Amino acid sequence: MSSNDSLARLAAVIESRKAVNGGDPDRSYVARLLHKGPDAFLKKIGEEATEVVMAAKDADHGGDPARITGEVADLWFHCMVALAHYGLTPADVVAELERREGTSGIEEKALRKAIHREGQP
Repeated sequence: MSSNDSLARLAAVIESRKAVNGGDPDRSYVARLLHKGPDAFLKKIGEEATEVVMAAKDADHGGDPARITGEVADLWFHCMVALAHYGLTPADVVAELERREGTSGIEEKALRKAIHREGQP
């Protein structure tokens, strides 16, 4: 079983928790986050990203590196809630990563900056 399958299954569960699909905020954490709106799940993404950083810093000083995995899982989960809210899927993220494959990160960043500048008045 591939990680894409696992992400697709989780994305389907998250999708099922949307109000339009019968998600009940009183019975589902995801439904509650979606019901509260972007501020709720975006705040969680910020919190989880900070926890990833803290776990990594702890690992640098003798802490358990396995904590990073758990914190990244929490971050990915909340990012997947955001993706669902905006009508996107993990497959969209994988496609973007595949599009970037073989491109230098330095070149990719320079290209994005150039495109951004061209779009400015």
